[in-house]
Amino acid sequence: MTDKKEDKSTWAIGGGVLMGIGVGFFFLQASALAFVGSILTGLGIGLIITAMISSRNNKDR
Repeated sequence: MTDKKEDKSTWAIGGGVLMGIGVGFFFLQASALAFVGSILTGLGIGLIITAMISSRNNKDR
């Protein structure tokens, strides 16, 4: 058995996309482009959070 901690920072990307889809459903009736924009915004936020978590984990090593 190893004590290796698994890096779950990539989960932020999926979580951001899911949040973008959830928010996008509110805008879907108004505009399809707003729906796509909210998905891309969620993806961008997830990528930023992943980068911050990964850089913080690399400093600890």
